[in-house]
Amino acid sequence: MKTQAALLTGQGSDFSVDEIDIEGPRAGEVLVQVEAAGICHTDLAARDGVLPIEFPGVVGHEGAGTVLEIGDGVTKVQVGDKVGITFNSCGECVTCTTGRQSYCEHFNEVNYGGVRPDGSKPLSRDGAPVGGLFFGQSSFARVALANERNVVKVDSDIPFALLAPLGCGVQTGFGAVTRSVKAEKGSAIAITGGGSVGLSAVLGAVVADCATIIVVEPNQKRRGLALELGATHAIDPASGDVAEQIRAVVERGVDYVIDTTGIPGVIQGLIGAVAVRGTIGLIGVPSDPAAGIDLNIIAALTLGLTVTGIIEGDSVPDEFIPELVSLYRDGRLPLDKLVTTFPFADINRAVAAQHDGDVVKPVLVFDSH
Repeated sequence: MKTQAALLTGQGSDFSVDEIDIEGPRAGEVLVQVEAAGICHTDLAARDGVLPIEFPGVVGHEGAGTVLEIGDGVTKVQVGDKVGITFNSCGECVTCTTGRQSYCEHFNEVNYGGVRPDGSKPLSRDGAPVGGLFFGQSSFARVALANERNVVKVDSDIPFALLAPLGCGVQTGFGAVTRSVKAEKGSAIAITGGGSVGLSAVLGAVVADCATIIVVEPNQKRRGLALELGATHAIDPASGDVAEQIRAVVERGVDYVIDTTGIPGVIQGLIGAVAVRGTIGLIGVPSDPAAGIDLNIIAALTLGLTVTGIIEGDSVPDEFIPELVSLYRDGRLPLDKLVTTFPFADINRAVAAQHDGDVVKPVLVFDSH
């Protein structure tokens, strides 16, 4: 069938809305009519060549919509079901079969490979292949082809525009606090970056009953929003050494740091803000894939420091996304304060608004929503 999609035509290009062809679902696949799709930094990392995508190609990995068709063997969803779409996983490796599929041993292949297991490509334009299957969905399109493993049926009454970002950004930030580092009640946490992932981490810290929640963010508007969402302190990194500012709030240092910036200098500076037996969780994707930090081994030993990488907030999507929806319905996850909707055709304006700090989480919606 034909569908409208936002194409990247080359590295660093703007998005171009055009018509493409998409195949129907094969065994284990699910065809979804997309009603909303969040824009995430990872989509732009693919645009800029940090992550692989074939050009022309379709990215997008925070889709939400309605099931149009299912392939052979699919039992988890039926035609007409409301679903959120999340990251893909193989379902067969050790991590997938032990409830840790965000660290799937084949994560790169099934999320960035752009092909089915048999090597075929489901997207094309004028007979030529188009890069797709980004995170097993490529949801910057009116219709997306996903897999049974990465769609989550949602029966609750939640708008598609608020369901969409649960598939990556929200579950990553919130889960980093509650699932990855398992922040304890009464603890102190610092979160660098006040974008959608960082502010989702703030919401996670509030639900985890952290006593001190410090956000480090240069944008004044976002610092204000962080405080509105439950942060106890908001620090401007331009006001002085960040570690010193954090220790002015918590003299012994913080128990946890969640970095959403991916900036080596920021992470390096935060080591001095961590308490004994503290944990630094790394979420942000660096602009340079080879980026690293210097870690003094003696200092790490003395502190008992833990540095851990975090993917998708250690989510088991079939469990965690419904949990997040329940928190939203209970008024404990104010997603509406993070999300700003844009018509799908205005995708480039939405990207610019996010880049300029005018919005936190832009979500693309189609005419009917």
